[in-house]
Amino acid sequence: MTTKILVITSSILGGNSQALADHLVAQAARRDDLSVTRRDLVADDLPHLGLAELGSWQVAAAERSAGQQALAARSDALIEELNAHDQVVLAVPMYNFGVPSQLKAWFDRVMRAGVTFRYTESGPQGLVEGKRALLLLARGGQYAGTPMDTQTPHLKAMLGMIGISEVDSIFAEGLNMGHQEAAMGEAKTAIEQWVAQL
Repeated sequence: MTTKILVITSSILGGNSQALADHLVAQAARRDDLSVTRRDLVADDLPHLGLAELGSWQVAAAERSAGQQALAARSDALIEELNAHDQVVLAVPMYNFGVPSQLKAWFDRVMRAGVTFRYTESGPQGLVEGKRALLLLARGGQYAGTPMDTQTPHLKAMLGMIGISEVDSIFAEGLNMGHQEAAMGEAKTAIEQWVAQL
């Protein structure tokens, strides 16, 4: 049985987080039972979510205009891609204590009420089931486990909202503090171990 991995990158610089994603893809390529799909959100250049696109989701598919069909197709395709994979890998640089806006644009399209989550009397319920996620987090400073790490809780919360609650994290930190070689080496070793356990 083949395990399908969706690898999503979002670095405008194509730097360290991209290198971690590349390393994971190379490790997975050594296995016949792993299949990788890559989505580069910088190359795809999703626009920020606007009212017209959001509104297209509220119209029944059979009743959408041609323009609404084209707008809704973005979200539909990304959700279909997500649902088609077993593992989701997000390679994420830290920009101003947040995630790249490109990644936010992706989340804005895969987090859809009634499609990937729904509200119940006891709270929201994720509808994307049976998947795990891995965060590859590259930072110039050292923030993991501190209040300055605003990324990790945010990413886990968004993934959890749609039903992906099993989330692992691999950090490469202090990259601008003289720890580049050691931090990247440790992160790549952790990636190799993660792939080996699939």
